[in-house]
Amino acid sequence: MNDRRIVAAQIGREPRSAIDVAARCHFGLPVVIKVPPHLDDGTPFPTTYWLTCPLASKRVGRLEAAGGVKAAEDRIAADSVFADRHRAAAERYRRDRDAMLGPEAPAYLPDGGVGGTRRGVKCLHAHYADHAAGNDNPVGEDAAIDVEPLDCATVCVVQEDDLAFRNPNWREPRL
Repeated sequence: MNDRRIVAAQIGREPRSAIDVAARCHFGLPVVIKVPPHLDDGTPFPTTYWLTCPLASKRVGRLEAAGGVKAAEDRIAADSVFADRHRAAAERYRRDRDAMLGPEAPAYLPDGGVGGTRRGVKCLHAHYADHAAGNDNPVGEDAAIDVEPLDCATVCVVQEDDLAFRNPNWREPRL
């Protein structure tokens, strides 16, 4: 299995940096990849955990469209324990990303916490990916309630020889 080709088929383009698979589905396909803090062209990239699974991406997109970012920010504002966990997740994310910077890092550095945010919640995809990669992320944990299980009946990507492509027979399972 060539993870890079599978990820390219999942996201519809070639990844713009090296990738490491951080989480896999029950078929062994990537769900989340970990990417470096700079893309291959040197561009700073604050998003360490990138969601590649088409099913999870579709479901998180629905959450965002239904006001999920605002709901998460409202919960942060109203629930001090949740807010503390969110701040801790952002700081851990920033620390872990910055620890990947090498001595030859370009002058421009990525900034912010999960998905590059400096405050609040910018992208539920990034928070869910962080959670799915095994990290403590309360926003991603909340999103998982509406995203999981990732229980596809068939693979989303088919790999044949050196090619990988979206499976035309893949269908979203019902929750």
